[in-house]
Amino acid sequence: MRRIDGAIFDLDGTLLDSMQIWDTLAADYLRSLQIEPLDGLFEKTRLMTLRQTAEYFIAEYSVGQTVDEIERGVNERIEAFYFHEANFKTGACELLSFFREYGVKMCVVTATEKYLAEAALSRCGLLGMFDFILTCGDLGFGKDSPAIFEHALEMLGTQKRRTFVFEDAIHAIRAAKQAGFPVVAVYDQSFANERDELKETADFFAETLTETRDYFA
Repeated sequence: MRRIDGAIFDLDGTLLDSMQIWDTLAADYLRSLQIEPLDGLFEKTRLMTLRQTAEYFIAEYSVGQTVDEIERGVNERIEAFYFHEANFKTGACELLSFFREYGVKMCVVTATEKYLAEAALSRCGLLGMFDFILTCGDLGFGKDSPAIFEHALEMLGTQKRRTFVFEDAIHAIRAAKQAGFPVVAVYDQSFANERDELKETADFFAETLTETRDYFA
């Protein structure tokens, strides 16, 4: 087995087949308030935490709600998906079981609210695989910051050179590489336009998590 002591997993687009709900979430929420979003909203908000997005809605769209009210409203729109619908991507369960068998310490680092992440993982019977779930909301910044991966590493207590980050988004992959982590890029169709950069930036590029398991076997 390729040497690995720790694994830091992204959730949406890496373990869960769930990016489709995020691609239009910001626009759909504004439209629910009878506000037509400007072009490029997804690109503008994709690196923001939920709180930062709420603050942006208030500043740029004059949304007449508090930050907390916007956060609750956004989460309510996607609760049913995480509690009842979200499925794991091909090979995810097998990879997690493989790592668990060999004593690899694992965690989830995600922009999704913790209770939603826990609901999806629990429903699929995999919540117990992870030592902890760390969210961008916990720390107050997004995964374009290397600090979030450093914080996860400290909590795992493993060596950085033997702790792999598993991600589908190029901005998070860049941040993890900047921090000195080995990185596995997991392909998701939401980032099809960035496929070449994913391959160039990560240490290993996988079309599916089944390929990732083979890489570590």
